[in-house]
Amino acid sequence: MIQSILSQFPTITLQQMSAVKLMNRIDTKFVTSVDRLCLLMEMARQSYHVQQTDGNLIAPYQTIYYDTPEMTMYTAHHNGHLNRQKVRIRSYVDSDLHFLEVKTKDNHRRTHKKRINVLGSQADSWDAQITSAEGEAAFFLSERLRVCDHRELIPVIENRFSRITLVNQARTERLTIDTDLRFVNRITGRKLHMGNFAVVELKRDGLQHSPVLQMLLDLRIFPQGFSKYCMGLAMTNPQQKQNRFKERLRYVERIMQ
Repeated sequence: MIQSILSQFPTITLQQMSAVKLMNRIDTKFVTSVDRLCLLMEMARQSYHVQQTDGNLIAPYQTIYYDTPEMTMYTAHHNGHLNRQKVRIRSYVDSDLHFLEVKTKDNHRRTHKKRINVLGSQADSWDAQITSAEGEAAFFLSERLRVCDHRELIPVIENRFSRITLVNQARTERLTIDTDLRFVNRITGRKLHMGNFAVVELKRDGLQHSPVLQMLLDLRIFPQGFSKYCMGLAMTNPQQKQNRFKERLRYVERIMQ
């Protein structure tokens, strides 16, 4: 159904997308069911282009998140601390590209992301590079990571999802749509497939007019924070501290039903 709707969108190349510079970016997330997402996409096809890469309109992604054994970064996010960080390896599966990333949220609620390529294509190799005392990954983390020593890091959760990227005709915003979310908790071994669930993220240049906002409002899809890292951990480990996420988790469960 999603693929059929996407085929009706005009396309834009990755090279053309690189010209969409969002210098004063504001990010807003929404979560909804796949059924309602299809309605949104039907409404949006006259106002947006879909990114096409090597003939594909949907791109598979894989991510491994790292934290300390005490879950330092998860706890900071759960407790609402600013100046918090995340460490992950993001893989673009089709192109076999893998990046080690450090994401930092500052006191002004701005998110800054720095990343480098990592060698190899196996998780065991990445784990070793991250916890090594030397090497490019170790130097990168020692320069960027403030909340802990990178040698303490362990892989805690992995996710996979399919991503659609839309851009409006004025080239002032991007819309990413993630579906088919799958999680594997690397500590508990529990797996989760969020089949009837979608995460929509609007990334726009300041407070520019956005065509999709009225569409979302008409469908009664309202802004709702959703961290794949935190929600994935909370849903695959009942022992994980999650009292401040309970309302959000109940909302997610209602969508998935």
